[in-house]
Amino acid sequence: MDNNNKSDNVVQNNLESIIVTNDGNNNIVTHKKNKIKKMKYGFIVRKFRCLRAEDDVVKETDAAGNFDVEAAGGGKDHAPSHLIIMVNGIIGSAENWKYAAKQFAKAYPDDVLVHCSDANSNMLTFDGVDVMGNRLANEVLSVVQRHPNLEKISIIGHSLGGVVARYAIARLYEEEKSKQVSQNGPCKVDGSDPSCLKEEPMRKIAGLEPVSFITSATPHLGSSGHKQVPMFCGLYTLEKVASGTSALLGRTGKHLFLTDSDDGKPPLLLRMANDTEDLKFISALRSFKRRVAYANARFDNLVGWSTSSLRRRSELPKLRNLSRNNKYPHIVNIETAEASTTQNDFSTNDKLNQRKRAEMEEAMIRGLTRLSWERIDVSFKGSKQRYLAHSTIQVKTKWLNSDGSDVIQHMVDSFLL
Repeated sequence: MDNNNKSDNVVQNNLESIIVTNDGNNNIVTHKKNKIKKMKYGFIVRKFRCLRAEDDVVKETDAAGNFDVEAAGGGKDHAPSHLIIMVNGIIGSAENWKYAAKQFAKAYPDDVLVHCSDANSNMLTFDGVDVMGNRLANEVLSVVQRHPNLEKISIIGHSLGGVVARYAIARLYEEEKSKQVSQNGPCKVDGSDPSCLKEEPMRKIAGLEPVSFITSATPHLGSSGHKQVPMFCGLYTLEKVASGTSALLGRTGKHLFLTDSDDGKPPLLLRMANDTEDLKFISALRSFKRRVAYANARFDNLVGWSTSSLRRRSELPKLRNLSRNNKYPHIVNIETAEASTTQNDFSTNDKLNQRKRAEMEEAMIRGLTRLSWERIDVSFKGSKQRYLAHSTIQVKTKWLNSDGSDVIQHMVDSFLL
């Protein structure tokens, strides 16, 4: 659980801030500078890392000591309008997104503010999808509050970060009631005006217009049966053991293996495939103009192809039919799946022991594919980094995962401003 209520003893810690500058030739240079920050014992006051590719460096600090780092340019009054939130996976950190963040900053220097989330890093990723999602939602609200010029929001999540982001957007989802209007002004209550048109309700995330929701190697359907057990090399035998002892991964493990049943409720991931009374998971996803799922077709021993691409195993393309893209050599298949007309008949009141795991997975697929998704399949076959596919698709570390740079470039090139 969260550590907010622990002792208030103050200690000092040496933190490293990331400063991104432009060298004058449109090349981004990253500088690291040590900074002493105050922390509460057991609770780290995290810094917000925002990157933008411009000429000078500006650092804004709030009352709590959190700060954004961005390059300032394009005029004194200029401010980016599109916020991109990047969310790390299990045992990850904001550092994992540094390479991708810089590519977005280079491509859209006047338009985007990239925030690499630091709300859930390292051991905090074992606290559970709901706890992590709440922390991420609060972090997003803090960023938005400090940047009043923001108008749009997009979210990119790697691995577990994609599931956490789905929970967070449900927390941040807002919907204004639709109204009826006609050429003659407001519609009459009796509905007698034939020219009366019903406007679509205004849907927002954290008060901003939602644009793109992008996941990369994310276990949308959970981890069981997909050769994707963290730290166990994808072996089914070890997966069975881990499933039975999912507490090793904390509450997060229970959520990923669908073994949680808080207060007799169905597993959290199953509930997240529908709108509930408290949180509108599907409505929040639907509010985005694009939903994109990047998935490793091979060599990902942490997250399986079907769960990350939101497909049934029988729907996966044949590997022999996949072909490489000349511009993006590790992208082997691109398809847009239209929203399914099949309704999800799963009731969130059903008990866990009334449903088999396969049925729960089917219910999740039906719920999530009621929305259209762009599926981008990736293969690192032939690459020396193929056995690191889970990290390479994100370019977690540039010198170790550089072969995934074309995947990040595709993400940047197809980004919707």
